[in-house]
Amino acid sequence: MSKLAADRDVIRIGNCSGFYGDRLSAMREMLEGGQLDVLTGDYLAELTMLILGRDRMKDPSLGYAKTFVKQIEDCLGLALERNVQIVANAGGLNPAGLAEKLRKVAADLGLDAKVAHVEGDDLLSRAGELGLGSPLTANAYLGAWGIVECLNAGADIVVTGRVTDASVIVGPAAAHFGWGRTDYDALAGAVVAGHVIECSTQATGGNFALFTELADLGRPGFPIAEIRRDGSSVITKHEGTGGAVTVDTVEAQLMYEIQGARYAGPDVTARLDTIRLTQEGRDRVLISGVAGEAPPPQLKVSLNTLGGFRNEMEFVLTGLDIEAKAALAQRQLESWLAVRPAELEWTLARLDRPDADTEEQASALLRCVVRDPDPNKVGRAFSSIAVELALASYPGCTFTTLPGNGSPYGVFTPGFVDAVEVPHTAVLPEGTRVEVAPATETTALESVSEPELPEPLAASETRRAPLGAIALARSGDKGGDANIGVWVRTDDQWRWLVHTLTVERVKELLPEAAPLTVTRHVLPNLRAVNFIISGLLGKGVAYQARFDPQAKGLGEWLRSRHLDIPVELLS
Repeated sequence: MSKLAADRDVIRIGNCSGFYGDRLSAMREMLEGGQLDVLTGDYLAELTMLILGRDRMKDPSLGYAKTFVKQIEDCLGLALERNVQIVANAGGLNPAGLAEKLRKVAADLGLDAKVAHVEGDDLLSRAGELGLGSPLTANAYLGAWGIVECLNAGADIVVTGRVTDASVIVGPAAAHFGWGRTDYDALAGAVVAGHVIECSTQATGGNFALFTELADLGRPGFPIAEIRRDGSSVITKHEGTGGAVTVDTVEAQLMYEIQGARYAGPDVTARLDTIRLTQEGRDRVLISGVAGEAPPPQLKVSLNTLGGFRNEMEFVLTGLDIEAKAALAQRQLESWLAVRPAELEWTLARLDRPDADTEEQASALLRCVVRDPDPNKVGRAFSSIAVELALASYPGCTFTTLPGNGSPYGVFTPGFVDAVEVPHTAVLPEGTRVEVAPATETTALESVSEPELPEPLAASETRRAPLGAIALARSGDKGGDANIGVWVRTDDQWRWLVHTLTVERVKELLPEAAPLTVTRHVLPNLRAVNFIISGLLGKGVAYQARFDPQAKGLGEWLRSRHLDIPVELLS
């Protein structure tokens, strides 16, 4: 990197965004809060690409994260003054357009800022020839080496399109230390550090299962990775900010949206089963021992398609005979519809309780969701019919929703293409275009065999208690699949957990998963098991197959389920 960090053996990388809509003031908070060498931001997700795709349909000059522009308008002078480089994937579907917009922002501010961008991920114009169908968006996940080229050329700001979330962290580290393409252990260590901090405050106490243990969660600080030359890192945050950085908050983010023990990317495959976490001090967690392998020969492609139109109506059922009331409403609505939509789904949420003190606590919710390629079939032809039941159905009939037209919904599907088919171009600050070659050394991705398990815990006395009495969890989405990572804190708890929380037990505890394929991966170093529930989320978050479409609360549901736990572990 041309802008050398103060310490050649450590690069201090902070993150100020975990999604498009994260805390707008975070960039300034991170720049003012303490020393940084690089500030990164992750603005993209599967749903975000769909949103940006719809933006681009309305205005071809858009397709990037507009909030990032506001942050740069506010903070560019401060970043230049403090010699902090900014790397973000906010370019979305239009990194070149965002780069040009940022040059105009700098000019309007009277600042000399060198802006570079990375492109090549957008495969939409070639989707058909690559066997990807006819999607609204088609973006390959690029790696870190285009970012490296931009930083080595002295860029103050680098914006990208769809790179992997960790690449905005790996790129600065690789440029700083001069890592080569086959320095797999170092690259894998940076990938893991990037995975921990890319979701912003989820590493500092946000969405944390044992949040009641944290003294100050009012306004969690954003995370920082102090990455070392060998790829190990310390996760921390600015002094005086809220939240906490502990082994458990870091492990919670490690468990988020992962698959198996191999975490594949375009530059390296990180072995999650080699990670070691150590509390080095207050708000300082060391990540070490990460092993890396050659990346797979193919790149993942994010494909978003407009799947049709969706609408819903929600009935309130109060008091007695809830099941009978739901059956009546369902029977009436379906018989009154002139044309049945392609998909019509009912869900009854029994939130009611007997002899309730309030009307709300005496009520259940009956939701009807419809989908169809024809917007007319899910518009007023559906919702107005539902409202017509108001005076003709069960006693106390009322709704939480108003009648209205349907709205378009998206479908996410992953695709894969050979890396040699995807251009990867770094456009340097002065406009020079540098083509980045794909990895020449690759290894086909294979599952890791389940490791040898410890001896089961011998326990004579058990007590019925929630799993969360001893276990932590974090869950998330990957397209239509959901993951739940579950871990414990002691070796004895681990001996019990790994033999108890099997695929069969998870299907018992989570009946929604019973008919689906569930896969378990064991991570002994982290005392963790990770479950993939295939198809739980239908066709992705925008499809809204369930009321928690991103499976954010799935882990907490699992923790709330009761089973027989050895008394000695509970104490």
